[in-house]
Amino acid sequence: MSAEELPKVAVDIWSDVMCPWCAIGYTQFAKALKELEGEIDIEVRFMPFELNPDMPPEGRSQAEHLAAVYDRSPAEVAEMREQLLEVAAHAGFPMEYDGEGEPPEPWMWNTFDAHKLLRWALTVEGMEAQTALKLALFRAHFQQRRRIGKRSVLLDVAENLGFDRKAMEAALEDEALGIAVRLEERRARESNINSVPSFIINDRYLVPGAQEPEVYRETLRKVVELSQAG
Repeated sequence: MSAEELPKVAVDIWSDVMCPWCAIGYTQFAKALKELEGEIDIEVRFMPFELNPDMPPEGRSQAEHLAAVYDRSPAEVAEMREQLLEVAAHAGFPMEYDGEGEPPEPWMWNTFDAHKLLRWALTVEGMEAQTALKLALFRAHFQQRRRIGKRSVLLDVAENLGFDRKAMEAALEDEALGIAVRLEERRARESNINSVPSFIINDRYLVPGAQEPEVYRETLRKVVELSQAG
């Protein structure tokens, strides 16, 4: 069967760069995509969702943030982090620091500009380019512990992928782009998407959270089966 003849499925992934489960979930989802090559033509778009829209520009210590959000002690937060690292490593997206020197303290950042850049990449360069940028931002945050709430760091990460820096600088200053991101975020709330990752298939079917690859794979197959049945 040629690529043109394959059944087509559209998947919108509501996700935040700060969300470890989003990185884990997409890693698992990507395994399903690999298994379905030549069987289903799957188009993927990343949609904006800010877990912490009120995060200040200077960010906040991850440990302090988690302790406040979940009402946990420092020891409990450390245990949560160790468990998360184990899950991430098992999924194939290790989150240990892989840079040089002493690892910086894990930090939380405001991600609105990251979402603007991801929306720009989708509009201007397409879905594959947007996915490449999303994965690079995941790596920059979780593995390199870079300050991705800072525009210059965002631009550096994207420029390293071949994106035009001047065009990106203009995009981040574009008020209309910011409004578009806010409207998409509002659409998520109105659609009762209140946690991420959320995988919306063909604007109709929801797969919530970070699942095992076979869950995504069989759900996509079932969606195709239902669509072909009319």
